[in-house]
Parts: sequence; structure tokens; C-alpha cells
Amino acid sequence: MKRKGYFILTILTLLMIHTGAIADVTLPAIFGNGMVLQQKEEVTIWGWAKAMEEVKVSTSWDGKETKVAASNQGAWSVKVNTPAAGGPYTLTIQGLNTIRLNDVLVGEVWLCSGQSNMEWSAAMGIDNGQEEVKKANHPNIRFFTVAHRTAETKQIDLQGSWEASTPETMIDFSAVAYFFGRELQENLNVPIGLINSSWGGTPAEVWMNPRVVEENKEFAEAAGRIGEMPWAPREPGVTYNTMIAPLIPFRIAGVIWYQGETNTVMPENYEQLFPALIKNWRSEWQFNFPFYYVQIAPHKYGREQEGVLLRDAQRKSLSTPNTGMVVLNDIGNIRDIHPRNKLVVGKRLAALALSQTYGKDGIAFSGPLFKEMKKEGNKLRLIFDYAEEGLVAREKEITQFEIAGEDRKFVRAKARIEGNTIVVQAKQVKAPVAVRSGWSNTSEPELFNKAGLPASSFRTDNWPVKLE
Repeated sequence: MKRKGYFILTILTLLMIHTGAIADVTLPAIFGNGMVLQQKEEVTIWGWAKAMEEVKVSTSWDGKETKVAASNQGAWSVKVNTPAAGGPYTLTIQGLNTIRLNDVLVGEVWLCSGQSNMEWSAAMGIDNGQEEVKKANHPNIRFFTVAHRTAETKQIDLQGSWEASTPETMIDFSAVAYFFGRELQENLNVPIGLINSSWGGTPAEVWMNPRVVEENKEFAEAAGRIGEMPWAPREPGVTYNTMIAPLIPFRIAGVIWYQGETNTVMPENYEQLFPALIKNWRSEWQFNFPFYYVQIAPHKYGREQEGVLLRDAQRKSLSTPNTGMVVLNDIGNIRDIHPRNKLVVGKRLAALALSQTYGKDGIAFSGPLFKEMKKEGNKLRLIFDYAEEGLVAREKEITQFEIAGEDRKFVRAKARIEGNTIVVQAKQVKAPVAVRSGWSNTSEPELFNKAGLPASSFRTDNWPVKLE
């Protein structure tokens, strides 16, 4: 009897603990002390409570209180309006218990995602790393690093916490994201929130809602060709489910993205896959946010042309509205897939955001990009965007242009600069129809604009390429 009594008491105690846990108002990890909320927006605050429990959300910046009843499944959400950048503020959530979030800033929030080059930190090794770490005290820059997790189904929460930028926190945070955020903070003079959700070695497919891959035969086939990796998942959607979906609909200003190396397994697929990822995220957030990405740097990939084909797919993805691309072919290392000059990467991404998102004038944000080709007898004239003041060659002789006729056999062409155009020709090709420039995995730039930004490699044809 005595043993039976202990058993009943234990069960009752567990029930009381469990019931109390359910009754408590709780928040997802993305809401915490030291967080940054997007300024001048209607932002969603959400969480869980006892079914039908009344939840009150109070915001110190305007003294308002918003009430809502939790659903029959215990979920609740409210929308609140944020002021112009500032803080610190408090955010109070009250039900049967009270949660008070302190040191809340309001400013600009960016999601930073991709694979190892986005994940790469000062601790892993960057140019001038020791000096950059020492001067990383920026109380108005806040970091949130999403912990690595995978799941076959969509999750409702993730693991991570907000931290102010200090030498101790910056050293292990994404270097590209940090330099991007620092540049924004210095130019905009507002708090910056950076959410780093990245994982080295991951293909784009793992970051998409798996339904997008499953419903597209070509995407599914390409995903199946990516071999097992001991350091990263490859199954479609498994990091989207755990590292992206739980963030939605946390309001962001936009996304910066650095990924693509793993997708060189099937680069011809990336031209459709990458825009599909951007469309998927925007659809899930219900917001056409800016999406700025980094073109992968030159590298000695295993198969000829797989790297340059991927770069060209990224270039073509610029047809997706409200996107921008950073070209890195002038600061890469063909023997190291992780270029260490992360400062330049962050600054170039920030230039895109400052110019295109925040409307800052006089900021050069892109190198020359091929726009169109015109036939002039046995010559071809190439016209570029972002070269209004003219093109500049690194060397006296331009050597990386090739042209072909209808036989599709490319030969080296002579090229000369005429203002913001390039004229190419070759004696062997009497009737040229196509041009390629910088067309190799390891090609480094010859052309720049007057702002000193490099031109992307490109091709004007869409002829199939057999990878060997």
C-alpha cells in the first residue's frame, strides 16, 4: 500500500508539472533578451500557451497592450507596430505567467544563410583576423546563430540566442555576416540584427521546402545525384524544416546568401533551382524581400567547366526581381574553396543593400555585367550594364574572350575596349554567333569598371556542355 501511495503521488506530481508547463506562456527562441526587431513595420509576435488562455503583449516604445486568446491547440500570435530605429525597449508577454524581454532594439534585421563560406568565422581563419576581432565591440550589432539541426518534418522552434557583438562573440560568428552588418551600422547608424542560419557543405535543396523539390522532376533528380557527405545533410528540406521554417514569419529586411559550391555536382540545374529557392522563401514569408547573394569564387573543381557553369547560373539568376550579386573572381584562391578575404565580401554585399534597399547615392555595387550582343559583320560587339563610365582592362592584352560560329567550335578572339563595350573577332570565324568570356573554373577577371569592381564571366550561347 505504501509503495502504491508513492506511485500515485509521483503520477500526480508529474501531472501537475506537465499541466503547469502547458499553462505557461512560452516564446520561440528567436524572441529573447537583446533581440532586434525590424523598424517601422507591422511585426508578428507569436508563441504558445494554455488553450484559450488570454495573452497580453505590451510594447514599451508606445505603451500599447494587445490582447489575444490562444487557439484550441495552444498557439497565439499578435501583430504590433514598431517605431523608427532605437531602444533599448522592453517587450512584455503575460498570461498565467509573465515574460519580460529586456534590451530590445529596433533597427534592421537580415537573415544570413548558405554553406561554409557564409558560416566561416574569424576563428576559422580570415585575413587580418586578430585585428578585426579586437575591434569587434559594437553593442548595437546583435547576433543570433541558429544551431545545426535536421528533421524530415517542419519544426515550430529552433535553438539559438541573441548576443551583442564583442570580440568574444564575433570570433565565432559568420565573418561575412559580421562585416556586412558592421558596414550597414556605420552607414545607417541604426541597430543591426544578424541571424546566421548556415551549414557548411549543404546543397541548395536542403534549404527549400521539400515540397518544391518533390514536385519538380528535374530538382528531385539533381538532388539524388548529390552524394552522402559526413559533414552535412543532403536530403531536400531537412535544414529548411529546422533552421528556416521556425523563423517564419519573423520580420526581416532581407537575405544575404553565400552558397553554390556543393551544387557544382549538377550546375546546369542551378539556373532553375536557385530562383525557385528565392521564390519559395518569399512565398513562405509572404514578403518580396531583397535577396543578395555571392557568386562563388574561381576554384580548381574536379570537372572542367562545372564551376564556371554554376557561376553563370548565378549570373542568370539576376533576372529574378529584387536580387543582386557580388562577384568575387578578383579575391578568390583557386586552391582554397574558402577565400579568406571576408571583409571585401561583406562590404560588397553591404554596398548592394545600401544602394538598392536603403537608397544611398553614389555607391558602386556591381561590376560590369553582360547585357547584350550585336553583330557587326565578322565582329561582335558586347554591351555591359554597370560600365557607364567605361571599362578598364587589368592587362594590356585581353585574352579571355572566345568566339564561335554555327559549328560551335570556340577559338580565342582578339578583344578591344570601346567605351563601355567590347569588340571581339577572330580570323578563323567569319560569321561569329556566340561569345564566352572568362570561361573556365579558375578564370580570374581581366575587366573592371571605373569603380574597380570586376566583371563576371559569361557566355551568350545556351549550347549544352558535356562535363568531363
